[in-house]
Amino acid sequence: MAANTSWAALGKATELRQRIFFTILLLIVYRLGTFIPVPGIDGAALREFMEGAASGLGGILTMFTGGALGRMGIFALGIMPYISASIIVQLLASMVPSMEQLKKEGEQGRKKMNQYTRYGTVALATMQAYGLAVSLEAGDLVTDPGMFFRMSCLITLVGGTMFLMWLGEQITARGVGNGISLIIFVGIIAEIPAALAQFFSQGRSGAISPVVIVGVMIMVVAVIALVVFMERALRKIHIQYPRRQVGMKVYDGGSSHLPVKVNPAGVIPAIFASSLLLLPVTISTFSGQQTGPIMSTILAYFGPGQPLYLLFFTGMIVFFAYFYTHNVAFKTEDVADNLKNQNGFVPGIRPGKRTAEYLEYVVNRILVLGSFYLAMVCMLPEVLRSQLAIPFYFGGTSVLIVVSVTMDTIEQVHSHLQAHQYESLIEKSRLRGKGKRRARKGTARR
Repeated sequence: MAANTSWAALGKATELRQRIFFTILLLIVYRLGTFIPVPGIDGAALREFMEGAASGLGGILTMFTGGALGRMGIFALGIMPYISASIIVQLLASMVPSMEQLKKEGEQGRKKMNQYTRYGTVALATMQAYGLAVSLEAGDLVTDPGMFFRMSCLITLVGGTMFLMWLGEQITARGVGNGISLIIFVGIIAEIPAALAQFFSQGRSGAISPVVIVGVMIMVVAVIALVVFMERALRKIHIQYPRRQVGMKVYDGGSSHLPVKVNPAGVIPAIFASSLLLLPVTISTFSGQQTGPIMSTILAYFGPGQPLYLLFFTGMIVFFAYFYTHNVAFKTEDVADNLKNQNGFVPGIRPGKRTAEYLEYVVNRILVLGSFYLAMVCMLPEVLRSQLAIPFYFGGTSVLIVVSVTMDTIEQVHSHLQAHQYESLIEKSRLRGKGKRRARKGTARR
């Protein structure tokens, strides 16, 4: 069936086409919103400021907001407050007993936790929007500073973030792929042509040597190849099923494999770590020279390429790789319970608690390689970019997000196509069965 799956079957899959068009439509709405400016912004001063910060923090912020922050659009905060709120809720769910109980209540508990996440998104977006408005005033990027501008900026930015959150949920439910990841993906893709044009123009002017240009292109290809290889790498755990009797029939025992990805958390740890880094840095960037001593220290030590920035980023990636895997992506206790309910077991390991401990041991060892791979992909371009003085932001996080989201979305499209082919085969078999029964009835009458 996988061999028969082709893009030509897309014309027959009506539901899949509708999902794809719905996803594209909502992503176009998101891109249009990035060009609608917040009222009261001095466009010329903001443009000049972002051009000077394009290779540093401004480039990071622009990358994750699809250019909306560079233009101070209504989606300037992007989806990061929602991601930060999700981190906080999941951390609380693993530490607070009452919230941990909600995770075990099925669909109702999931809805309740999503509601807490939305409340947290509103709170974080409000704080970030007000801090950003004050920072814009301090950086002389506002035409008419004052309380009216602060309130209008706050309402616009918080409303934009909540609208983005709703768009992401609608894409996940009624479209193709993960809505939140696709929003970040489209924002990164939209900034690539301008960044490449600037990069090659610097090469033509002699600011960057041809060796650096060729080296960066080779590095990008190598990182993409590494990401594709590691995202498809699996550790297969042998599972044995005993002989069983159903009625008068005896079925022989079988065996299969439990696939465990080398990177079960996917791109989530990189996004989580980036969102935590952008939380204090956004305010520091726009406030310019008028920042306080605390913000100036943060800006100095946590800038791209700085040792503390690299150390903190690496630590957060490793932490979230383990945290997200054990709490969301691969819950060892749930997997062990499912195997026990299906009468499956790992050879030499008792079902139940022993199996959960064994799976946890295996996953922890796999995550050593997986988290190292994530940290290396995200850190290597950061170090090389700071050493080579590339005039635009280039990060491994963006490459990781683009490649991972593309692979996940293509896999979902293929799964929808296969499901459609199975449904069509079932319908054909039913029609053939009806035709045979009618033919048999006709011959019996004769």
